[in-house]
Amino acid sequence: MFKINDIKELIRAVDRSSIGELTVKGENNERLTISKQNNVGQVVLMEETQIKNEVPVAPVKVETVPVQKQEEIQTPSTNADDPSIHTISSPMVGTFYASPSPDSDAYVKVGDQINVDTVLCIVEAMKLMNELEAEVSGEIIDILVENGQFVEYGMPLFLVKTA
Repeated sequence: MFKINDIKELIRAVDRSSIGELTVKGENNERLTISKQNNVGQVVLMEETQIKNEVPVAPVKVETVPVQKQEEIQTPSTNADDPSIHTISSPMVGTFYASPSPDSDAYVKVGDQINVDTVLCIVEAMKLMNELEAEVSGEIIDILVENGQFVEYGMPLFLVKTA
């Protein structure tokens, strides 16, 4: 059975993301589907039953949540002005962390030289910590997000001046 706090957390995650629908299967074969359509989020809890003819159980509407429209993500204008400046973007929706733990130093700071395999940050998605490695070698010239900030897929995180 899904706990209400888990459902609320999933609703918030879908609401803040560009995901249109998310289905999660529980331990007892129950399924939770969260979808947003026409700027309204709808949560549907379905129970799978094994009856002789496999009669599906009708979906039950659990909660309706308004969905806020996401603003278009703009890449800073310095990137367009200088072809040697590379933008490193978020590969997923999640929370940006500049360091491996709250009391550790940041992975990188403005002015640092980086290589292709340098870890830049962590993006936490669904309780999984994903290290983001640099895509290029060069110098960090700007960090575009704050520690603990929610980030979207494709959102610019770092500007790197390549050689």
